[in-house]
Amino acid sequence: MARRRRGLPVNGVLLLDKPKGLSSNHALQRARRLFQAQKAGHTGTLDPMATGLLPVCFGEATKFSAHLLAADKVYRTRVELGAVTDTGDAEGEVVERPAVPNLAAADVEGVLESFLGEIDQVPPMYSALKHEGRKLYELAREGKSIERAARRVTVYDARLLDFEGEAFELHVKVSKGTYVRTLAEDIGRALGTGAHISALRRLETGPFTGQGLLTLEALEALPDQAAREAMLMPVDVLVAHLPRLDVDAETAVSLAYGQVGQVDASAFDTGETARLYCGGAFLGLGAVMGPQEVAPKRLLSTAAD
Repeated sequence: MARRRRGLPVNGVLLLDKPKGLSSNHALQRARRLFQAQKAGHTGTLDPMATGLLPVCFGEATKFSAHLLAADKVYRTRVELGAVTDTGDAEGEVVERPAVPNLAAADVEGVLESFLGEIDQVPPMYSALKHEGRKLYELAREGKSIERAARRVTVYDARLLDFEGEAFELHVKVSKGTYVRTLAEDIGRALGTGAHISALRRLETGPFTGQGLLTLEALEALPDQAAREAMLMPVDVLVAHLPRLDVDAETAVSLAYGQVGQVDASAFDTGETARLYCGGAFLGLGAVMGPQEVAPKRLLSTAAD
């Protein structure tokens, strides 16, 4: 007999405003308890010192969370010059205090321009990347350093918002896998000194622009479960960038049984992934097999646990 999963079958996406001082996982677990949800996951880690947008997926939404992991992200960060830390942020130990040259805002802007586009970035030791099954930050805490291969990332935008001589604030838009801490360190090096970040806030990720963010305190203040669930965005918001394909009830049944369905897909390319709907209800994702066929790829659950 299958063990019954504890909690409620909550489905949807929460745009959580993660507070400073909580890990992404701790913030996720607090949100999960508030919603009494059976299943939950987040879509891209924020460091404990970072704040801002942390999309939390509940229930069926977790099936499509990978689409956000691959999304571009926008941050605001404060960079402090003249000190290098072992973590790349203000929570680490200072390991070097290089002199800061006499800089003007134009100097920073010139360096920022050189970082635009595709760049090679070496991931930091204090990261959740794994080496032989262990997270790098666990090894770093043991005083170990592992050689890391550089990864190609993209900086779409890097704008100077405020300049104070030995500190400045940036607005950056970057591709997945980009570490803003490392970007700040590299910018500091290019300016002839050292650097770390003292604040980081995620403003956007994928289709989410930071509108409608909710704090844990705001969720706790809501009167009941229905009020909390009313704050969730629908599951299909995670795949809104994919083209839509409507199918009839007969095709929907075929897809639910794992079979290829008949549909007018003449406007699609073979192999293309589409959002599937029947009568306005989101079914999941399908792979177009030809001008008249679609196969199930990732569907919502149709049977009760």
